Amino acid sequence: MRSNAPTVSGAVRAALLTPDPRAKCFATRAVARGWRQGRLAFAFDAPMPDPPARPHEPELLPPNKMPRRGKGGSERARIALWHSLAHIEFVAIDLALDMAGRFGEDMGEDFVSDFLDVAADEAMHFALLARKLESLGSHYGALPAHGGLWQAAHATRHDVAARLAVVPMVLEARGLDVTPATLERVRAAGDEGGAKILARILEDEIRHVAVGTKHFLAHAKSLGEAPEAYWKSLVGEHFRGAVKPPFNDSARLAAGLSRDFYADIAL
Repeated sequence: MRSNAPTVSGAVRAALLTPDPRAKCFATRAVARGWRQGRLAFAFDAPMPDPPARPHEPELLPPNKMPRRGKGGSERARIALWHSLAHIEFVAIDLALDMAGRFGEDMGEDFVSDFLDVAADEAMHFALLARKLESLGSHYGALPAHGGLWQAAHATRHDVAARLAVVPMVLEARGLDVTPATLERVRAAGDEGGAKILARILEDEIRHVAVGTKHFLAHAKSLGEAPEAYWKSLVGEHFRGAVKPPFNDSARLAAGLSRDFYADIAL
């Protein structure tokens, strides 16, 4: 049925080239739904853009130019927190879409299905966080944002193993480490609605890391590589930062990412 349909790569490319955040969320969900319903052909006739389209706001700054969030539970600090989280999820939409559209032809239909599901989740996360910002009298784009989040995707655009090693298994796994503490701070401040958003995101991100780990392990096996050693070599070559503790070992293990991967390279 998919052979006579529009192509999945064309649909993914169109979503990546949608700059408006709300429209990108709708486009991403439409791609995932169209794929699940068999209305998109497993064909890769459209190149992925690098970088994806971006909205006029927020202003993107280097990490060392980002303003401080402010202290304690001030309104400014709360808005800065939720804005930062919204930006991470917005970029995560593009990361998952690009994964499916750039590497899906070689990696297969299950890979495409998994990462389009991830993209749809990220779109839902962004929508929740954008509404949270609006409830605080702000909006996504009101503050500057970290401009380096796409760098890992650009640096690994020619190597699916490196992309899997760095994006799900380092960057998203870091979210498993830091989200619980943020959730508890939000809950302690009396924001139960915000805590529920973060709990939902954490639950989904465990699954997202598991998706990346699953495909990395399968790909390493297909290449005859020992997964842990291969992952360490790829991270050393392609990840600019450091793999830093503390680690949420239980969440990482639930995602299939054991300490054998990261314990002896942590700083």
